[in-house]
Amino acid sequence: MKRTLALALAAVTATSMVGATAVAAPNDKANEKAHTAPHGKAKGHDKDKADNPNKGKGNNNGKKGKTPPGQLVDVQLLQFSDFHGRLQPEDLVINNELVGTYGGAAYLAGLVNELTRDFRGATLTVSSGDSIGGSAFYSGLFQDEPTIEVLNAMGLDASAVGNHEFDEGVDELFRMVEGGNHPELGQMGDSPYAGADFPYLAANVQWKGTDDPILPPYVVKKVKGVEVGFIGVVTSDTPILVSPGGIADVEFTDEADALNRYTAELQAQGVEAIVGLVHEGGFDGGAYSRTISTEDVNAGCDTLAGPIVDIHDRTSQEVDVLLTGHTHNGFACLLDTGGEGAPRAVAGPGDWGRVLSQTTFQVDRRTNDIVRESLSVENHLVDNATISPDPQIQAIVDEWVARGDVVGETVVGSTAEAIEGDEGTAGPNGERSRSFETPMANLVADSILWGTQENGAQIAFMNVGGVRASLDQGDVTYREAYEVMPFNNILVTVTMTGAQIEAVLNQQYIATRGRPQLALGVSEGFTYTWDNTAKAVVPGTMELNGVPIEPDATYRVSTLNFLQEGGDGFTAFGSTGLTGGPEDLANFVNYIREFSPLTAPGDRVAGL
Repeated sequence: MKRTLALALAAVTATSMVGATAVAAPNDKANEKAHTAPHGKAKGHDKDKADNPNKGKGNNNGKKGKTPPGQLVDVQLLQFSDFHGRLQPEDLVINNELVGTYGGAAYLAGLVNELTRDFRGATLTVSSGDSIGGSAFYSGLFQDEPTIEVLNAMGLDASAVGNHEFDEGVDELFRMVEGGNHPELGQMGDSPYAGADFPYLAANVQWKGTDDPILPPYVVKKVKGVEVGFIGVVTSDTPILVSPGGIADVEFTDEADALNRYTAELQAQGVEAIVGLVHEGGFDGGAYSRTISTEDVNAGCDTLAGPIVDIHDRTSQEVDVLLTGHTHNGFACLLDTGGEGAPRAVAGPGDWGRVLSQTTFQVDRRTNDIVRESLSVENHLVDNATISPDPQIQAIVDEWVARGDVVGETVVGSTAEAIEGDEGTAGPNGERSRSFETPMANLVADSILWGTQENGAQIAFMNVGGVRASLDQGDVTYREAYEVMPFNNILVTVTMTGAQIEAVLNQQYIATRGRPQLALGVSEGFTYTWDNTAKAVVPGTMELNGVPIEPDATYRVSTLNFLQEGGDGFTAFGSTGLTGGPEDLANFVNYIREFSPLTAPGDRVAGL
């Protein structure tokens, strides 16, 4: 997140803070044999095996047989996903009552320590992506360098890239992987940024026009004489989830196709124990994360729906485990692969470090393969009431929190009442989603309109999914403003016809999108009616300050560059008369200062 805080950060960096950073030794839990051609360029693979995902050597697929003593190696995988820089624990409040505190980097690491200590075999710790991007304040303020430092200290063995790893484009992702200070904000901590000690895997992200992955597609970990291969893939929806300008040189391919391609390549090397780290997931119909319970995050396999079901169905039976993410759901399943073999483990570990998934199995030294009948999967709550935090990780967190507080506790304005956003607003049936109008999204749209007046803006739109927090009544700090808008977008203005505006609004519903309905907040003075049955604007209802919007007339419309470039599937904005504007957070902070105390906007869209 490139912030307009260079001077403030420089002052913070120069200030002596409490606590010393704990430096992690290189991960010694497992030796690795990584696929590391320049920028992850892939070697050839066995076409027959890739084209026939059910063909491959050595996979016992759960067939029974007597095993001589000493031939089986016990392995456990500890997995999390969608951490989003949540360095500190999260309180769960229901009906204004604190019911528990979960997650936080030190407590997540503490549970990893406990499960590693209690397991008799080898442990590998992995992530399915979105560790960074869309992050909580104390990580995002410092370009997520604190989170990478924490993951290094935890000894993370491998991670898939998530869509949020691409929030600031490929160049910034490479910096996060390889190291080096930010080109504009400079050095964040006491020493230059060193990069990630673990491999980021991107089997289905390749340079445009080539078959060459931009990062290693897989890594092989050797534990107790056996090898386990990890293939990382990210949702193929990534191009509509991040600003297209930052990923113009790469393309995202099908997840299952990539898993099958590199499964064949791993098998050609003699690697038979294969795990997919998949930054795409499913929905189990449970109550997580509005409530958190062990029962909920381990249930839902009979009702599991969403993209991971299709990916599972099309992925080679030779892949033994699929560890998922992206949808922020918790489930732990053994799913039939449609063949003769035993089921495959498929798990989703929730989000924010509040759940840790544990998958255990045995690898047969004779076949080098996982004994599928030995697979077991269970999700554990990172319940701070029962876990001892890791002191080394806590020291890292404490240092970054101290740095962040210097900037974050600055009061920038106030609210006259609570203003609710995505997570705080209940829909018509009490649900939490991004599919309906919210006061905070409308307020941010107002700020966008205000910040682009010099570009002639008349109407502004803000995606509800980009609003990540609510504001309580009272003082608003810089940290609270940041948590509303953590994505580092730029405000832009384009010229659109009334017909184009209606087309954009109709793209609030796209049946094939992962979340079919994604609402837009609208600025003051613009109104319309939404037909929730037809999933479209009621023709003729759009008005600006009470005057009907004419299909052929032109209007100046402002939004985020993320949306204007086609993010979330909003491809109808176009680029006619494109004019740039300020950075979104800086503009929002200035708006709060100008118009405090803020009040919650009323409804502007009937039916949404």
